[in-house]
Amino acid sequence: MKDAAEPRARRAVPARPPGPFRRSFWRSPVRGPWLTSVLGLVLLGGVSVLFVTGLLSYAAYDPGLSPVNDTTTGKGWLGFYLFSWPTHPEWLYRVNQGVHVTLGLVLVPILLAKLWSVLPRLFEWPPLRSPAHALERLSLFLLVGGGVFEFATGIMNIQQWYVFPGSFYSLHFYGAWVFTAALAAHAALKFPAVIRALRDRGLLRELRVGTARTEPEPLDASYLVSPAPAAPTISRRGALAFAGAGSLVLLALSVGQSIGGPLRRTALLAPHGQADDGGPGGFQVNVTMAESGVRAGQTGASWRLALGRTGPAAGNPVILTRAELLAMPQHTARLAINCVEGWSTGDQEWTGVRLRDLARLAGADQPPSVLVESLQRGGAFSRVVLSAGQVSDPDSLLALRVNGTDLSPDHGYPARVIVPASPGVHNTKWVASMTFGS
Repeated sequence: MKDAAEPRARRAVPARPPGPFRRSFWRSPVRGPWLTSVLGLVLLGGVSVLFVTGLLSYAAYDPGLSPVNDTTTGKGWLGFYLFSWPTHPEWLYRVNQGVHVTLGLVLVPILLAKLWSVLPRLFEWPPLRSPAHALERLSLFLLVGGGVFEFATGIMNIQQWYVFPGSFYSLHFYGAWVFTAALAAHAALKFPAVIRALRDRGLLRELRVGTARTEPEPLDASYLVSPAPAAPTISRRGALAFAGAGSLVLLALSVGQSIGGPLRRTALLAPHGQADDGGPGGFQVNVTMAESGVRAGQTGASWRLALGRTGPAAGNPVILTRAELLAMPQHTARLAINCVEGWSTGDQEWTGVRLRDLARLAGADQPPSVLVESLQRGGAFSRVVLSAGQVSDPDSLLALRVNGTDLSPDHGYPARVIVPASPGVHNTKWVASMTFGS
């Protein structure tokens, strides 16, 4: 009876399909727990930095001030408010976003190498062996899918290729939480295996092994080691060096957009990161006046700035012409515009009226916030709320001139906001009104 039951049990297992579902299809002798573990540790460290800088970037938008600053729906406790974003050091957002974007690009070859190293796992057969195995496969799907989604949407945003089915900010926000949770769970589950793989072969010892002496790792349950390996054409050291070289190339082609100086000319992967056009207003522009929908007639002699305040005794708004703004005490500050895509204009010399002076003129002494509205209609950042610290900072300006000349139309003429250490989109152009809290 036992002998008759065994063939029926074997027949119950689905036949293994040909091609990548068979372990012998994967013949690289360098695949195995050691290479996957090293790549995983590098990726874990890099993604941890991306997560922290991403949270800081989210905090820079001051989402707790007003729904105007963060339209992400249903975020719940995931959208916790860290703190009111400071205005100094003025390079804070530039460094944070430069690290976030540049590191994200640099990690792409590491991510691809890591995915290559675990490809056989994606074709395990049978695909689901038990409920526990099904949960493991689901976590792997969330990890791989979340990682590819986050890196892909981030790169598309850097290149300003907006083909998202919704808001980039919402999609990237939720995708980051899914990917990070899956990565944390995966790291916790696989950490013993990582330690074991590195202990068995040694980190430095394996890095000294050349191609001629490269041998496959012993067969195990990881499904990564080939049962029929081909002759080595590259060592594990060479595979890591190849991925690292790709990362260095991406670093060289992108870091200049944040650092500036001579390296700006090497930022070939940054749409706004390369050398400017020269002249006082020749630095980078994110959205032109034509793209914003603002018409020349709106910014001409008929333009007026409306200053108001909230509260029971708000009164009528104060209306100012550009000439009246120029007649007020002027202040000059050297500040950069730093964009979420990672690029920076470098320091420019802005001249205009301090926001705190405008607040007093509106009858709001030490206001908790200010709502700035642009002539631009529509778009996610035609309105922004700035914090009390941003209003009171002596370098926060309603700028009228830059580098000794009037603002150009594309840089926000007749007036734009400039605030130290703030995201570029919060430096509102073509300002129409400012309403101070009370």
